[in-house]
Amino acid sequence: MLGKLSIVSFLIVTILVGYSYGQDKKANSFVGVDACGMCHKTDKQGKQLDIWKNSKHSQAFKTLQTEKADTIAAELGHKTPAAQTEACLKCHASGFDVDKALLGEKFKIEDGVQCETCHGAGSNYKSLKVMKNRQDAIANGLVVHEKNDVFCTSCHNAESPTHVDFKFDEMWEKIKHPTPKTN
Repeated sequence: MLGKLSIVSFLIVTILVGYSYGQDKKANSFVGVDACGMCHKTDKQGKQLDIWKNSKHSQAFKTLQTEKADTIAAELGHKTPAAQTEACLKCHASGFDVDKALLGEKFKIEDGVQCETCHGAGSNYKSLKVMKNRQDAIANGLVVHEKNDVFCTSCHNAESPTHVDFKFDEMWEKIKHPTPKTN
């Protein structure tokens, strides 16, 4: 009896703590590339916006709008065009699977694999005041992957119908975007 009471008590406390934690924070919404790019376009920030613009990630959604993509989707048994197919969108776009109320007015699905695809919806961490402190940014929703290779291979893998050999170290060199260290 004491064991069951302990389990029930634990569950109640867990639910209440989870509920109260959820009430303290406003859900992050997607702000879009332009909001991130306001700061992340400068030399001081490492020109991350340019790195993204010149990458295939920035074109990921556009590839779904091609006849070839629609043919691949149809061959896989999908009834919708590639640009409307969840199995395709999961690796070619951000925000397709969230409540539309969480998409800011400047967010564009056409931006493909963009800042918030990897770093999480940015409304609560986008301000300079928050971003100046990495821990504050993380506490406000910034996602920093400890193992980039694991995150990247969630899309760049053999499940993709257009998969090619993926050499993480080689590909990372093309898209890495660190903030330069300052003295």
